[in-house]
Amino acid sequence: MTIVKDIEARGLHHCETTALGVLLRHEGLDLSEPLLFGLGSGLSFVYWDGKSMPFPFLGGRVKPFELTRNLAARLGLTLTVKETASPRKAWENVAAPIDAGRPVGLQLDSYHLDYFSTKVHFGGHVVAMYGYDEQDVHLVDTGQQGGAVRTSRAGLARARAERGPMTARHRSFTIALPPHPAPPWQEQLAGAIRDCADAFLAAPIANLGHRGIAKAAEQVPRWLLRADDPARDLPRAALLMEQAGTGGALFRVLYRDFLGECAGLIDDGNLRAGHRLYAEAAVLWTDVSTLIAKAGESGDAAHLEQAGAILRDLSRIEEDAMRRLRLL
Repeated sequence: MTIVKDIEARGLHHCETTALGVLLRHEGLDLSEPLLFGLGSGLSFVYWDGKSMPFPFLGGRVKPFELTRNLAARLGLTLTVKETASPRKAWENVAAPIDAGRPVGLQLDSYHLDYFSTKVHFGGHVVAMYGYDEQDVHLVDTGQQGGAVRTSRAGLARARAERGPMTARHRSFTIALPPHPAPPWQEQLAGAIRDCADAFLAAPIANLGHRGIAKAAEQVPRWLLRADDPARDLPRAALLMEQAGTGGALFRVLYRDFLGECAGLIDDGNLRAGHRLYAEAAVLWTDVSTLIAKAGESGDAAHLEQAGAILRDLSRIEEDAMRRLRLL
């Protein structure tokens, strides 16, 4: 058995920040999950629907792995990413750093992981790997999935080889702190907030950012007609918003807490206003998910009409928050 020493297998709310936390703590940098999420400019919104999709998807963060790239660039980290079409090479890419005493991040499809009780394909899942033997590998996943967990090497190989939406080509990555001292992370907060606000406000298509929330406000009231099985599809959508690694309220709780930590370090009226607005938004997003679940359980479209009205308010609230934060 090969195990990386001194791993703190702390499972957080979100998969990518959980993996980043493991890799960075091993390098000597321990940041809270809201700081990891916010420094990676992780907040976003997407309303995603298509002819091939069984039901629409509401996403609250940037694309998989974009958060990691953003964080590495912001903090001056050395991010080494490897991808390959070869399963043999893919295993070598993770075994070598672990043999050398360094944990590895992996992007894969969670469907094939043995410890996942809910079998749903999601190709943007990220875990940290810190050991292996002939049969199994040792991973750190979210707290919801158990934190320190094990899965079979065969299952891991299938998860890494899966192809489909958001999957990567056996992607693995390691992180190292810069060889020379970089500016402290506290000096990077304002830039990370501004970058996130700029991207949110300047989203190139209408189903992203605050315009995407406005689009959701138009579409969600029709979800009883859109669903093949409303009693299944709507509560599942609500569950994904609150519990599927989002930290609650479609990642708005994480961003609220990030802004709160920043407000304790930066004296700025626009930052305090943005924090207040995202605290309000977090409560309203939970209200939306509750109403969507109730509509699926009852078949009453009035719940979706109410959810649509709240989403219209959320579009305005988040646009206002980001316009203020952009001025930081």
